[in-house]
Amino acid sequence: MEATTAAKPDRYVSFIGINGDENSRVLMAMLRRHIDDPERTNPFWEKFKEKLDSVGAPDKTSGRCLDELFLIHSYINNIRELFETYDDQDALELLEKIEEESC
Repeated sequence: MEATTAAKPDRYVSFIGINGDENSRVLMAMLRRHIDDPERTNPFWEKFKEKLDSVGAPDKTSGRCLDELFLIHSYINNIRELFETYDDQDALELLEKIEEESC
């Protein structure tokens, strides 16, 4: 008899079993540890923080409702580069998981 294993969540079938919202919030907290450090920020990340502060506040974004996953998807290469620069392996692993499951 063949052993069965739990099916890995597949975003192309369903988002059931994928905790994209929570993973995105955790990743943003990991990102903030870097970009809130005056030694590690720059004008790009300062503007990004403004966008992040607008999450869930459509009155700040002309009626659009941004969320963390949208920002990750939109700026995934910038985020990856930052985590690579500071060798943040935990954040890189979570970013890859989010990219595979949700982006």
